[in-house]
Amino acid sequence: MLALPPLGAPAAPAPAPVPVPYFSEPAVSPDRQELAFVSGGDIWTVPVAGGEARLLVAHPATESRPLYAPDGRSVAFVSTRTGNGDVYVLALETGELRRLTFDDAPDQLDNWSADGKWLYYSSTSHDIAGMNDLYRLPAAGGTPTPVSADRYVNEFYAAPSPDGRRVAFAARGIAASQWWRHGHSHLDESEIWLRREGPGAPTYEALTPGGAKQLWPMWGAGGQQLYYVSDRNGPENIWALNPAGGPAAAHAVTTFADGRVLWPSISYDGQLIAFERNFQLWTLDPATGRARAVPVRRRGAPAGPAVERLRYTDRWQGLALSPDGTKVAFVAHGEVFAASAADGGEATRLSATPTAESDVVWAPNSSRVVYTSERDGPAHFYGYDFGTGRETRLTNAARADAFPCFSPDGKQLAFERDARELRVLDLATGQERLVATGQFGRPPLSADRPLAWAPDGRWLAFMSGGTRSFTNVSVVPAAGGKAQAVSFLGNGNSNALSWSPDGKYLLFDTGQRTEDAQLARVDLQPRTPRFREDQFRDLFREQPAPSPGLPGRNTDPVIKPASPKRPATLPGVDSAGAKGGAGAPAGGRSGRNGAPVSIVFADIRRRLSLLPVGVNVGSHAISPDGKWLLLTASAAGQTNLYVFPLDELSKEPAVVRQLTSTTGAKRDAQFAPNSKEIYYLDQGVIKVVPLEAAKGPAPRTVAVTAEMDVDFEQEKMAVFDEAWTRLRDFFNDSTFNGVDWAAQRAQFAPLVAGARTPDEARRLTNLMIGELNASHSGMNPAPAAGGAVPPATGRLGLRFDAAEYEQSGRLRIVAVLPLGAGALAGLRPGDELLAVDGQPIGPRTNLDELLQYKVGRRVTLRVRSATAATSADLQPAAAAPKGRKNCRTAPAGAPATARDVVVRPLSRDTEKALDYRQWVEERRAYVAKASGGRLGYVHMFDMSAGALAQLYLDLDTENLGRDGVVVDVRNNNGGFVNVYAIDVLTRRSYLTMSSRSQPRPVLARGALGQRALELPTVLVTNQHSLSDAEDFSEGYRAGQLGKIVGEPTGGWIIFTSNISLLDGSSLRLPGSTIRAVRDGKIMEMNPRPVDVPVSNPVGASYQGKDAQLDTAVRELLAQLPAKAGGTSTGGH
Repeated sequence: MLALPPLGAPAAPAPAPVPVPYFSEPAVSPDRQELAFVSGGDIWTVPVAGGEARLLVAHPATESRPLYAPDGRSVAFVSTRTGNGDVYVLALETGELRRLTFDDAPDQLDNWSADGKWLYYSSTSHDIAGMNDLYRLPAAGGTPTPVSADRYVNEFYAAPSPDGRRVAFAARGIAASQWWRHGHSHLDESEIWLRREGPGAPTYEALTPGGAKQLWPMWGAGGQQLYYVSDRNGPENIWALNPAGGPAAAHAVTTFADGRVLWPSISYDGQLIAFERNFQLWTLDPATGRARAVPVRRRGAPAGPAVERLRYTDRWQGLALSPDGTKVAFVAHGEVFAASAADGGEATRLSATPTAESDVVWAPNSSRVVYTSERDGPAHFYGYDFGTGRETRLTNAARADAFPCFSPDGKQLAFERDARELRVLDLATGQERLVATGQFGRPPLSADRPLAWAPDGRWLAFMSGGTRSFTNVSVVPAAGGKAQAVSFLGNGNSNALSWSPDGKYLLFDTGQRTEDAQLARVDLQPRTPRFREDQFRDLFREQPAPSPGLPGRNTDPVIKPASPKRPATLPGVDSAGAKGGAGAPAGGRSGRNGAPVSIVFADIRRRLSLLPVGVNVGSHAISPDGKWLLLTASAAGQTNLYVFPLDELSKEPAVVRQLTSTTGAKRDAQFAPNSKEIYYLDQGVIKVVPLEAAKGPAPRTVAVTAEMDVDFEQEKMAVFDEAWTRLRDFFNDSTFNGVDWAAQRAQFAPLVAGARTPDEARRLTNLMIGELNASHSGMNPAPAAGGAVPPATGRLGLRFDAAEYEQSGRLRIVAVLPLGAGALAGLRPGDELLAVDGQPIGPRTNLDELLQYKVGRRVTLRVRSATAATSADLQPAAAAPKGRKNCRTAPAGAPATARDVVVRPLSRDTEKALDYRQWVEERRAYVAKASGGRLGYVHMFDMSAGALAQLYLDLDTENLGRDGVVVDVRNNNGGFVNVYAIDVLTRRSYLTMSSRSQPRPVLARGALGQRALELPTVLVTNQHSLSDAEDFSEGYRAGQLGKIVGEPTGGWIIFTSNISLLDGSSLRLPGSTIRAVRDGKIMEMNPRPVDVPVSNPVGASYQGKDAQLDTAVRELLAQLPAKAGGTSTGGH
């Protein structure tokens, strides 16, 4: 085993890795003479026997999944050049390139049909949440039609049989998106299914059992064999089965004991399979089981990035205004810049390293900045002197340093080391001293500002974790001594700490994850009341005599400085500053009022109060004059700036006043030294707003530009090392699930060094992360530069007759989504769509192409009506695709007409939300019918605050009037509110209430405003109930609330966080292990069990059946007393 360096320390020095190329996603040509494959985000070809590879498709975007047409004259592939991933076809003889799909959801190319007429692909475009459906479209172009679209079920990797009558595909689980994970949880497990078309509804057959990850089905010659990848025996291998023989006929074709088998494809005659293994290309003779590596030498110039000149005008981070208010410093793309605070302009670059810098702070004299850099491994501090133009390294320890904080006189720097030590650095001598220890946050998962100096420089306040992970504030003499707590709250979240300019109190935000953060004030001495009358009396205070030599000069009133002596101690207070005493360490400057800061620790617990700000506080700052509190806070889902008066004698009402009202994210807000202006970042742009913004001008922009050269060869390695290091430092299991994490770095570093695009480097990094076999992990690309988004495709909320379109090219509506764009415009089943904004629709027209860039815009549809019926004639549909009920049909009898209809297309997310609510309403009606009206139904989409609010809405009078409720968390993607939802099911009233106007007693909890169901329930879970939904299932069982029906949950539960890396990529950090209190077992990889197991077969929605709900209804009804005279109508 390779030893890992200490937490926060650099990896062991190693020579620069020798780049190794990565070859993936091979496809076999029809004549079995050539392979097309992906490397560097481009498509190449190489002889099957190996040798020199030639570049076929090159583009700065990422190309993937090349597949030869059966006639060998064209290659289809996926490209991100026009969005999230669309299907293209390249004619090999002419070089003509055609785009076939135009949806704004990512498309995954799966296969050609054997006759070359159709291309099959999977997409999340029209199913709920992230579930894939199977589609096909003509190779010559046209509108895609669904092949299999079982509602709320994941279907992917379609493989049409050679005769075109059957489609094999993978179903269930999330392996389509997390294929890079080596190993699997229950959530990753998938099955191979077969769909057959026939009269009436299609039929579905499971070809493999669950319990393994089974992907990429491929038909052998004549459709007699089906090949696929499975890890049923541990390592991934190619397996085969006879579709007529059932699961028992499955057997392994390859017998690799290690490594990965990924992205296979098969020749059309079934005689050769190509696949990716150990980052190289391999081929397999399925008849003999013989596999061999294909040696490849690339020859050609890819279109990948090299040194790129970047020019930034926004996306700044870590804004810091100099104490004199004339300069700003900030971070752009991991580098530190500075510019004029008044005029902006071209910024001066202060750092130049391939790694990230952060945490910029100004010295009090505004001539120096200090920042954090990880260029040498662990985070260290560097100082930049504007006078000399030189950078100096300030710390050198083997552990990481964080949160640099200048003392008021600028001579010392307080900071935290290794998330355990509070230290002070003497900047003149370079000597450090340990001041305190505690449980501190470790960047990037930490508070923004956990330290604060007293104004006299003799105390330090700091945040620290403690019992049950509660975060509180302590103070300690800066020279060293005993740290003493000054807050004792049972809250876990705090982000920023401030010491008032007069030294008399501390402010910090405090709260819990699911509650609004509040602002706490700790008075360091018993507060002396101030009176407005004293302002008048001050006018008569004795004035000093005029200065000699300045006769007649007007002088301002001067308040005599307080005595330098220690204030008199209160009764029972130790004057030495021990526990219960008033402490004032020797040395240091005085506070703003001229007196040294003094702290009375006796009864300090009672001197904490919460300021009535009324908003969810994210961060705060106190104005230099001490009169105003600046809040960065959220209300109604938007973050804005607010101010709150701190001056007791202010004529301003003690309520927050909003300064900004834009929708962009705001951070790093701080006062100018005159306390009259506020600098902040709004969507990464520097803004300045006056304190009196409500009465004066709007915020102004400080226009700054910054330029730099970014060398992709350096940056990709820096990002890779950053991801590896963050996981080393934060991964929840110190043994890395038994993986040698240092060895993984050594294996993948040469591959990343050989990567030619950011996407390829991320793909390889994800493969490394996949070796941890952990949930809640992975790396994703940065948002598009400048906030750009791929083209959005408008949604009409219509479903069309696929068979009719494929036969005639006519788009006839068979289903209308309630509240969708088409429904609001009066469209109905039977209507035919003829044109969009004057563009006629035919067999080669792609409807998605016509609806690009149309979201929220006025679109005119030409429609041929099925009849001349009015809306009053509409009747409920008897049946509709995917189990849809409530669709509308029109009666026959009137002649067909054509008309123009104006619609406003919806976005993909909006339509998906409507699809989801339609699905919920169908389930609710299903349960009511199956139970004879006795049972209600609720479903939770996830465990977000929005889903909890929807639960409250769905527990309406009808559901509360039933005899019991089916609680459904199938396909719930988790979140953080499970405990609140469990509380609703757990609470029981112990009182009733009645009145003269309401003589019938009612249960008190609901009457007093507390959510409580107080009815028998049954819980339904499935494989896709994951993360916090599994916590919910465990809580339901631990609370003995009822039976659990369905499938075990996903086994996919670790507390995780998201962080940004140098290039803007996001990395998930699984940081906390979750155990069940009931048995002490780790829940990750251990799905929550059910009491009554039952699965819904794939394709159930086509039959209008839900076996899991049927079982849940039976189980819950069995617990209820029988109703006299039969079933009850419950709340009806």
